[in-house]
Order: sequence, then C-alpha cells, then structure tokens
Amino acid sequence: MIHNVAALGAGCHHRRTGEEKPLNEDFIQIKSLEGDLKISHKKPGFGLTVSTKELVYQKPHANYIIKLEDIVSITPYEEPRYRRPIVFHSRKAEGKEIVNLEAGMPHYRIYVKKATLHNRSGQFRLGASQFILPVLGELLMIISKHAGLDAIV
Repeated sequence: MIHNVAALGAGCHHRRTGEEKPLNEDFIQIKSLEGDLKISHKKPGFGLTVSTKELVYQKPHANYIIKLEDIVSITPYEEPRYRRPIVFHSRKAEGKEIVNLEAGMPHYRIYVKKATLHNRSGQFRLGASQFILPVLGELLMIISKHAGLDAIV
C-alpha cells in the first residue's frame, strides 16, 4: 500500500506596505535533524528542510520526516488536465487532499520506502509513500546527491 501526500497551496511571501507576511505559525518546530543542515526553504503554506541525511516536509500542524536513504525515486510531476483528489490510506485513517499546485514551480513525485509523520498527536511511522512537492532545482540537486540518486535523462 502506498500513501499519497500532496503539497497544498504552495504560496509565496506577500508584501504589504513593505513588510513580508509572516511564515505560518502553525508549523511544528523541527526538534532534531540528522546530518548536517544543507538548506531550509520556507513559505507561508509549506517548508522543506534538507540535511545530509533527511528531508523534512512541513505543512501546518504536520511534519513528514524522510530519511534520504529511504528515497526510491524522484520523478517530475505534471498537473492533470483537471484537478482530482489524491487518496491516501493507512490502517488507522483514510482521507483525501486536493492537489493545488503553484503555477510555474516545478513539482516532483518523491517515492519513499517509509517516512515518519509528526503531528500534534505524536509521531507515526508510514510505510511506502509518495509525496508531490514543489522543489526548486538547487534543492533537488542537494536531495539527489545525498540520497545517492543518479539522474536519468
């Protein structure tokens, strides 16, 4: 069984009278990160933090912790002609998320053997999962390098 997790509303900073909108206060703080921090990219609706050993995808009230060694593949993702829900299943719960992609930003489907969900109720192990995330080129190169992945062109 593969869990699907989609990035929602990957928005940008908005400027009002010369001030930036604050980052989402509903993010759960990353308490520890294995490896050396390489880059952290935050926007109001999501965040990506990458170390030499882990990728942490943050969204309000939830962090998904992925060990880079557990990444199976990263492939480009193109939005379907019409938006449809992505369904994810687990033994404990079932739910849907509508994929809202940020126009002009490259998105990638990241398949992993396992991941950890950290939310306000605790930490939960996920089995095989896939994440559809907006990932900038520099971030993608860092992830693939430290995950030991080779580009196939």
